[in-house]
Amino acid sequence: MKTLALIAATALALPLAAMAQTNAASSTPKQPAANTTGKKVVQKVVPKRVIKKVEEAKPISEETDITLSEQDLKVAETILTGTIKCELGASVNIEADPKKPGFFILTHANVKYRLHPVTSRTGAVRLEDPVREAMWLQLGNKSMLMSQKQGLRLADECQAAKQVEVAEDMKKNPPKSLFESGDAAPTAKTQ
Repeated sequence: MKTLALIAATALALPLAAMAQTNAASSTPKQPAANTTGKKVVQKVVPKRVIKKVEEAKPISEETDITLSEQDLKVAETILTGTIKCELGASVNIEADPKKPGFFILTHANVKYRLHPVTSRTGAVRLEDPVREAMWLQLGNKSMLMSQKQGLRLADECQAAKQVEVAEDMKKNPPKSLFESGDAAPTAKTQ
């Protein structure tokens, strides 16, 4: 009996919902706001490739109101620099900014990012570019460049020479699982 009542309520609600949508759509204006010149207004769309070329040529802003703490400067000392190879033949080049200690210039696919250390609760080394909304995450065995704006990894599985050594060591001596107990006594078989 309950299912019959539910079906009847749904059958009545669907036409009412469709009517409400058509009323709302017809009440919204389809024309842009009228201009006073009487000429037709055409909005131009700039192609993404043009936007990308402009961004690549645009110099990185050196002015920033970010002040690094002593802890941030210590983290900056651990950043691996140079050309770092990534998966799929990609690479990034990361260098210390000579004009401002603790800041770094990272170049990937002809786009430059100006990064600075950000405190991480996980212990991972994290650099961020607040203007271009990018993040460089450096772990012991690999690094990655992510776009916070797009929610994508721009470069993944990036490994400097030191990270390759750590990755090889992890293969030979895998770290203990969080679920393994290092000091648990062996269990006796019961018969």
